[in-house]
Amino acid sequence: MHKYIIKRILMMIPIVLGVTFIIFVMNTITPGDPAVLMLGEGAPRESLETLREEMGLNDPFLQRYVTYVWNLLQGDLGISYITRRPVIQEILIRFPTTLQLAFFGTLLAVILGTPLGIVSATKQYTIFDTAATSLGLTMVSIPNFWLGLMLIILFSVNLGWLPPSGVASPQAWILPIITIGTGSMAMIMRITRSSMLEVVRQDYIRTARAKGQKESVIIWKHALRNAMIPVVTAVGLEFGMLLGGALLTETIYSINGVGRFMVDSIRRRDYQIIQGGVLFLAIVFALVNLMVDILYAYIDPRVKSQYK
Repeated sequence: MHKYIIKRILMMIPIVLGVTFIIFVMNTITPGDPAVLMLGEGAPRESLETLREEMGLNDPFLQRYVTYVWNLLQGDLGISYITRRPVIQEILIRFPTTLQLAFFGTLLAVILGTPLGIVSATKQYTIFDTAATSLGLTMVSIPNFWLGLMLIILFSVNLGWLPPSGVASPQAWILPIITIGTGSMAMIMRITRSSMLEVVRQDYIRTARAKGQKESVIIWKHALRNAMIPVVTAVGLEFGMLLGGALLTETIYSINGVGRFMVDSIRRRDYQIIQGGVLFLAIVFALVNLMVDILYAYIDPRVKSQYK
């Protein structure tokens, strides 16, 4: 088991390095002078050159990249051009809100999507299966920003039941969670249905039925566990995508999270925040995938047996 975890961690290192390189290149070729952004358009030329030298902007590309990676290893994502505060502090202040939004959105998707997928697979070609499949296709097709605006108009403006913005109260979380979780719910439901349909046709399922085992035990104990590998993969990917894709939901509902902060930084051309935020979310996404890989070994004994 330890060999399996170590192997997955080692496989994650080149991925993270590749992400850092891509982000650094994109930040380098982006138009704009960081020194001008920090000192202003009317700053003296001597001051601009001094600041460029202090920031290492005149160094060769590879030297700047090595320095950038070395600073990352020490937890330094740079200094914001606008607030003049460390980027990591700005992100960590807002990350708990984004994490909660993504977590509860994923939880809603799992609670609703998994049972719907199981029942849809066990009742294939019935009215329930058709209705659930149609609902899933509809939810996947609806853009988050449009759904969020419609929910605000209906439940906040017209009915006045829920707050239209912020997360100051438990009621204020309802609309953002529904907005961010519906698309993931539909995706998880479809993957659960497909995986269950493949499993319920296996020989050991027919053998269990022939022995007189209860259908509920066959579905929930025997079939579901073997069908969980694709579902766990989908849940992990959706959670990671919600962490990065929460920016639309946070912007619509004026939630002070990492996504909205990055959108505001794009408008202000604060490239250090954009670069640090993208890298931070990419590393979190890689860690989520690592946790999903580790869960494989506990769900499927065949994975664990390969490393004994």
